[in-house]
Amino acid sequence: MIRFILSFLGSIFSVVTLGLMMVALTIGAIFWMYGRDLPSHESLAQYTPPTISRIYSVQGRIIDEFAQERRLFTPADEIPDLVKQAFISAEDKNFYQHKGYDLMGIAAAAFDAVKSRGSNVRGASTITQQVMKNFLLSGDRRVERKIKEIILASRVEEALSKDKILELYLNEIFLGQNSYGVTAAAQTYFNKSLSELAPHEAAMLASLPKAPGDYHPVRRKQRLTDRRNFVLKEMYENGYITKAVYESERQQPLRSVQNGDFEPFQQQLPPRDYFTDEIRRQLSRDFGEGEFFSGGFSVRATVDPEMQVLAARSLRKALEDYDRSLGRWRGTGKEIDVAALDDEDSWRAALAEVRVARDIDLDGVWHVAVVREVGDQSMRLLIEDVQESEAEPFVVPRKDIAWMKGSFKDNFKPGDVVHVRRMTTGNDGQGDFIRWTLRQVPQVQGGFMAMDVNNGRVIAMQGGFSYQNSVFNRATQAMRQPGSSFKPFVYASALDSGYSPATIVIDAPIEIDTPQGVWRPKNASNQYYGPTPLRTGIERSRNLMTIRLAQEVGMDVVGAYAERFGVYEHLSPVLANALGSQETTLYRMVAAYAMFANGGERVEPTLVDRVQDRFGQTVYRHDRRECLDCENPAIPRDLSPQIVSHRERVMDPVTAYQLTSMMQGVVQRGTASGTVKLPVPTAGKTGTTNDAKDVWFIGFTSNIVAGCYIGYDQPKSLGRGASGGGMCGPVFQRFMTEAIQKYGGGRFKVPTACMFINIDRYTGARLSDSASGPNVVSECFRDGEEPIFGIQFDGGFAMGGNFDIIQHDAQGQEVTTTTGKRVTVGPKASFGSLSSGGLY
Repeated sequence: MIRFILSFLGSIFSVVTLGLMMVALTIGAIFWMYGRDLPSHESLAQYTPPTISRIYSVQGRIIDEFAQERRLFTPADEIPDLVKQAFISAEDKNFYQHKGYDLMGIAAAAFDAVKSRGSNVRGASTITQQVMKNFLLSGDRRVERKIKEIILASRVEEALSKDKILELYLNEIFLGQNSYGVTAAAQTYFNKSLSELAPHEAAMLASLPKAPGDYHPVRRKQRLTDRRNFVLKEMYENGYITKAVYESERQQPLRSVQNGDFEPFQQQLPPRDYFTDEIRRQLSRDFGEGEFFSGGFSVRATVDPEMQVLAARSLRKALEDYDRSLGRWRGTGKEIDVAALDDEDSWRAALAEVRVARDIDLDGVWHVAVVREVGDQSMRLLIEDVQESEAEPFVVPRKDIAWMKGSFKDNFKPGDVVHVRRMTTGNDGQGDFIRWTLRQVPQVQGGFMAMDVNNGRVIAMQGGFSYQNSVFNRATQAMRQPGSSFKPFVYASALDSGYSPATIVIDAPIEIDTPQGVWRPKNASNQYYGPTPLRTGIERSRNLMTIRLAQEVGMDVVGAYAERFGVYEHLSPVLANALGSQETTLYRMVAAYAMFANGGERVEPTLVDRVQDRFGQTVYRHDRRECLDCENPAIPRDLSPQIVSHRERVMDPVTAYQLTSMMQGVVQRGTASGTVKLPVPTAGKTGTTNDAKDVWFIGFTSNIVAGCYIGYDQPKSLGRGASGGGMCGPVFQRFMTEAIQKYGGGRFKVPTACMFINIDRYTGARLSDSASGPNVVSECFRDGEEPIFGIQFDGGFAMGGNFDIIQHDAQGQEVTTTTGKRVTVGPKASFGSLSSGGLY
């Protein structure tokens, strides 16, 4: 009997042993089979998650963010213990004890799945397994994936430290609201850094990984509160917080940005504008879009926030003034259902869904409103984000629409979405309230840009009236005809070719055969002025002189010059292009003018000073100048370090000064003299294309160059009387009046090779050193080269005699002779009579 029992027990033992061996072999085979072709876990050690790229102003303030996944990477040693403990308590309380997987948890999950016949399938993944799932595997719940997850988890636990695994998890995990990682989530939900989180806030974040959509802080507030309190209890039971802290924290209300308890981080940022979006466009081109949106770049922009606001205001005012002068109401073209107007919640919700510009600040903030009632003498509104009061009733009186054609009932109806702003006794919405006034985004558009002439740093850029209304950047993307603002490049090529500001060019009619027929260009005045010096030609923007000069110099030379300055990649060598008929951008034109201002050295425009990668390494720096002895501590205190620039010279410094001096005449007495009047030396050039489809002004001081153009996106005439000086000149004036207060300005640097001679600016005749009068100008000539006076250039075109030549002064002109006497020269005196009439 005993033998039988022993034999039976032996058989049972053998069966069990064989069974266990078979199970072990089976499990081993399964793990071997699924472990053969697994992805390498070694890449996790070098993993760099996609993170936000941020743009900073020169003051170091964040002004914009770009990201595909909103993530801010934080190393493990910088994540507070409280945050780590909250997530460990919520997701994997045995994290620091297991080897990558938790057998008890897996068994419990399997039991629940069997018991519920598959209806209650829950995860039993450790934090390490979740890292494997997020980084190396798919997110399905198949058994095969679980097996692979366990295999990889055990391998990773041998290769990486627990803190490194936790770092990967806490920076990768999705926590809702497009937030990835705990740092971004803390900012999204609380607008706090990790170190500022209270235990109940850390517990709330730790409640989200399970299912962020099911624990929304507004829609599922109570469910999230219960889950948060469960995490707090786990933290207490695990010994991470005391009972007193637990009791106190679980009583805290569930507060979040989404509930309106904290100000959103994004509200601290200025609205996205043309400047930062252009940085995004350029860096996406240079580094690749994927790298820019996920590389965690820190970008130091060149923008001066004060100047950017001023640029926007200056351009917007010009566009609105022109738009209101037309007297036409167009509005936003948007409306909401009239039935919603009777319920405040309904109309506010409907209005919030309407996509119109909300980034306009011109003489005060522009608010979005909806028309409530329309009467004969007034119109009642409902205004977004503003509460009505007796002191500021939401009523627009009849006198407010006196500028537009038609009455209230002709132009408005209930449900129309409009823009309004407060009209006050002061500027920018300051002062006592007068009334609400209607506003509309102009149809006419334009661009403005300002930059430092010495280093190319763009300090302001406005690409249209409103970025939210139209993201198209007219400063960098719009290809427009520069018109007469291109003429300085014709004159520069002539000056570099041996001409001087006193060289005489014939201003007379021209006929040119073209494939399209005979072209008869004219001056803007439709008049002709005969022999005229170059200086007067550019000051008065004479078209015929420019064409004759371009013909004399050669369009191939003019083209090479324009291409060297970066205005064009290739200028077609046709004479019409001497008048700026080939399209280019404001960005290129302003950068080219900077080279006139700085004495002829190449300067590359930039919106970015420096770009650093996620590790703080500089991957781009604009300023390439060398400081030879910045590291030398023995430099005497009365000496500065020597800065060496290797910039290319694109123009002779004498030529640059001659041209600058001539363009000073444009501002002092030429086509910009009526609108540009700054207290420092200023040079510039206006531009107005055929039919006034585009108007320009680009000007500069010794430090800053700025340019403006205005025109319709689909080019059409701006109307009679539109001109660069009249429309863009005031934009430049408003901006530069403030800019020179900050950046200064002085005399333009005079090259040592300049020899000054007095000439008559009307005739080009040489005058004595003591000559004075409005006609006298001290002109720079190249030292060592004896200027030749009296030669006239006509470009090879015949000069007919059947036209009237307009003299500058029908009464004659008074000049001072070499003996000091004052004499009057007749209005029709030729160059010869002036040069040989006893003056010398």
